Amino acid sequence: MLKHGAVSEEVVLSMAESVKKKFSTDCAIATSGVAGPGGGTPDKPVGTVWIGISLPGKTFAKKVLLGDNRLRTIQVASETALNMLRKAVLTEDL
Repeated sequence: MLKHGAVSEEVVLSMAESVKKKFSTDCAIATSGVAGPGGGTPDKPVGTVWIGISLPGKTFAKKVLLGDNRLRTIQVASETALNMLRKAVLTEDL
């Protein structure tokens, strides 16, 4: 985490894989982001969210930029993560 920071692809990939292993599930979601109002940087502005999805044999992540409204960022990040999982499950042969 120190090398990439908490809001990074590497961290959400590790988080999703760890959750799946810890709870013995087939699938897991992880998110990390800067919801604001502060905490943003030029590289990771407020509204930056990484979403990680882990399935059997496949783990992937996506970065989304959701703007500077804290509540909207949290809501849309949650909906986006669940939709990503839904799409992944529908296309995988679990």
